[in-house]
Amino acid sequence: MLVEFMTEWSQPCQAIAPEVEAFAKEMEGKLRVVKVDIEKSQMLARQLRLQSVPTFMLFVDQRLGDAQVGPLNKKQLRAMVEPFLPRQEGALKARELAELLKQGVVAAVDVRDAGAFGRAHIPGAKNIPAEELGGRLAELYMLAGQPVLYDRSGDKVKDLATTMAEQGTPVAFLEGGFLSWEAEGLPIERG
Repeated sequence: MLVEFMTEWSQPCQAIAPEVEAFAKEMEGKLRVVKVDIEKSQMLARQLRLQSVPTFMLFVDQRLGDAQVGPLNKKQLRAMVEPFLPRQEGALKARELAELLKQGVVAAVDVRDAGAFGRAHIPGAKNIPAEELGGRLAELYMLAGQPVLYDRSGDKVKDLATTMAEQGTPVAFLEGGFLSWEAEGLPIERG
């Protein structure tokens, strides 16, 4: 549960209200987002020694997981809660994939079209466009390591991995896709 300690009259609290509400909608079913007005819950505010609003506190298994003071946008809220959220089976972060590639345990498979792959891709990756994947499963499992799928942003491969697992072919995928790989400053092959 993510708790935003706020007041109705606070300018920063009012300014971030739409961001917090949008984040709460995005996290529906994964995380509960609650607002607590410290003027209506003064004893709680004293117990938690709150100094200013907004203050965000993340509770995991009834214990404080993280706390941050000040206005946070959706991206910052996501970064705060993500380490505590359950991950989908087969999901790998960019740094985890880089390490596994270095060890030679996995093989990166780019499911974007040939044009996107040609512009930039993870070094050593094999290109098998998503629409061809079903007909090229044998090729997928003849790779030097366990296949790890990736696309541009991670959305398509997340759904693809779920579908493949349901069909009895579980596969790993890169969370956040090629964009997360780039954001980590990891090596990129061009052309």
